[in-house]
Amino acid sequence: MLENPLYEDNHLLIVNKPAGLLTQPSGTAQDSLESRWKQWVKEKYQKPGNVFLEAIHRLDKPVSGIVVFAKTSKALSRMHQAERKKIYTALLEKEPEIPQATLQHYLVHDEYHARVDPNGKLSILHYKVIDKKRVEIELETGRYHQIRAQFAAIGCPIVGDVKYGSCTTLPGGVIYLHHSRVELVHPVSENGLVIECPSPF
Repeated sequence: MLENPLYEDNHLLIVNKPAGLLTQPSGTAQDSLESRWKQWVKEKYQKPGNVFLEAIHRLDKPVSGIVVFAKTSKALSRMHQAERKKIYTALLEKEPEIPQATLQHYLVHDEYHARVDPNGKLSILHYKVIDKKRVEIELETGRYHQIRAQFAAIGCPIVGDVKYGSCTTLPGGVIYLHHSRVELVHPVSENGLVIECPSPF
């Protein structure tokens, strides 16, 4: 059973991804958010053929929160070119020493892991502590596993993120990282949209 969309019109579909679910099909038998919502669109609008639905951005499988899908190729192209402000909420293993700061690291990654390396790509995020170990994060760059790797680099891994040093294992391998807010410009109307999805933890 799917939740109601956070937003939908002829051009965009914005939904909440549960932790533990792939954003897009991987070529395996694993379920994905995209597959579920393609079926939803197909049934709701009684579409006889294939449904166009492409994610503007991905969330890692163990992460929850907002995912923006384009329902047309025009919307997809315009959204890829447009800037978006993305806010995340995370629960860390320990409280950062500095309550509000900008993190800058150079990151490299292989297929499954990111790490700090002087030859990597500059990765920037801004965070502020909301309540002890809970932080709000604004991404300035969008690197592979960026939030996870950068907080691990300062000794504050995300709760449940065993891959990056967490001592806590959560059911289903989920981690306490949630995409909680996105600010964007609509690809056709050019109106500003603010979509929020409260953190489940």
